[in-house]
Amino acid sequence: MRRPWKHPTTARHGAADLCLREVGLLLPRRFARRAAASEDLVMRLQVHRKLNRHTGCVNTVGFNADGDTLISGSDDQMVMLWDWDTGAIKLQFHSGHSNNVFQARFMPYTNDQTIVTCAADGEVRLAKIGDGGDVPTTLLGDHDGRAHKLAIEPGSPYIFYSCGEDGLVQHFDLRTNTATKLFQCRNSLSKSGHSSNIHLNAITIDPRNPNLLAVGGSNCYARVYDIRKYKWDGSSDYPSDCYCPPHLIGNRFVGITGLAFSHQSELLISYNNENIYLFPKNGGLGSDPKSSVKIEANKGSKSTIVSSGEDVDRPAPLMYAGHRNCETVKGVTFIGPNHEYVASGSDCGRLFIWRKKDGKFLRAMEGDECVVNCIEPHPHTMTIASSGIDNDVKIWTPTATERAPVVNIEELKPRKRRTKLWHFSLPEELIFHVLASRRRRQAAGDDDSSEDLEDSTGLLNLVLRAAERDVLSDEDEESSEDSGDCSLN
Repeated sequence: MRRPWKHPTTARHGAADLCLREVGLLLPRRFARRAAASEDLVMRLQVHRKLNRHTGCVNTVGFNADGDTLISGSDDQMVMLWDWDTGAIKLQFHSGHSNNVFQARFMPYTNDQTIVTCAADGEVRLAKIGDGGDVPTTLLGDHDGRAHKLAIEPGSPYIFYSCGEDGLVQHFDLRTNTATKLFQCRNSLSKSGHSSNIHLNAITIDPRNPNLLAVGGSNCYARVYDIRKYKWDGSSDYPSDCYCPPHLIGNRFVGITGLAFSHQSELLISYNNENIYLFPKNGGLGSDPKSSVKIEANKGSKSTIVSSGEDVDRPAPLMYAGHRNCETVKGVTFIGPNHEYVASGSDCGRLFIWRKKDGKFLRAMEGDECVVNCIEPHPHTMTIASSGIDNDVKIWTPTATERAPVVNIEELKPRKRRTKLWHFSLPEELIFHVLASRRRRQAAGDDDSSEDLEDSTGLLNLVLRAAERDVLSDEDEESSEDSGDCSLN
């Protein structure tokens, strides 16, 4: 019997692939994967359904392994399980957290009955769905500060990791319901001899090598750890490799909000106030990046790093630009059966999609009235779930009858603010003025002097200046090139 022909990986038209499959010259499984990765599907994505039952921002979404159930968690501290295709809620329960739920995930091979969560209260909790629909939750461990992300060991129904703003990485084993403090992620020693914790925002595991764990946060370096080489004594961290774009090495004004490993062990890093970068496998700077004393600019596709008197050529990371990542902690992800595309949310309320292999911008889809934070791909099809500041989850499917027009990223128009993002912090001058004014009033008793009136006027002016700087009107003021708009360069 003639063996099916495996055609080369060069791009073909979909109709040609269909003909090859029909005559037995293209393996059905290969045809299905190539069809699911078609750029035509990306260009036909549109909102299939809005899942609107939460009463707060939706901070986490994710599909189960079969792809028929979506899990979501919100500021309302509720966790909901959806039939995303019909929009029906299968189950909802209180997470047990006392603050915003930041992540909720199914554990593999548990028939979707075991769920782990982390939240702004710093807790990591376990939820077990009972036969009668009851969902008791158990505290597994906690962080001194907000716990942003979890990383589940691929294929394991028991093992997962957490990270938090205290810089701590913890290992959990559900067979014993115990938490092990692995290490405290710290900045390098300062001149004073003290080190500070790195506020961790992201953690991920290499699917091809579950022993490799990457973390990132309020530091320019993404650190990769080999768990096999680590001493489980809770001591200071010693990464096996560090990743950072050459021009950001040593930059104290950037941090990492999202990480993702591809099926090829490439590491994707999203920076705040910067762009997204894709590093090839083993494309890091080594365990001690500060030993690199000189870094020259990109020369073609290489970066020259001079370390200990030796020149080391490393492939320059691929960059994905155009979105805006300043206001919130945004994730980053791959989409497509072989991770053919890169996707991220943006402060302008859009979902951005790029072609992975060359960084070409493909789509910017309107996904939120304010900010898109989460994008999660379906495990088998070109379907996406997204969420952000809005109280709903949007499901995107490639069902548009017409392809989306090609848009130059420089031609994206700023969007008008429809909601307000309040992240108002009191300036030191204002705090000092409030305390001084209070002391003067206490010393003067209840007399309403002209000096008190002058103090109140000055205080009001300070408040108005701070509010004018941080908040945009939702009635008649349009966004310009500010922190809420997409980057146009």
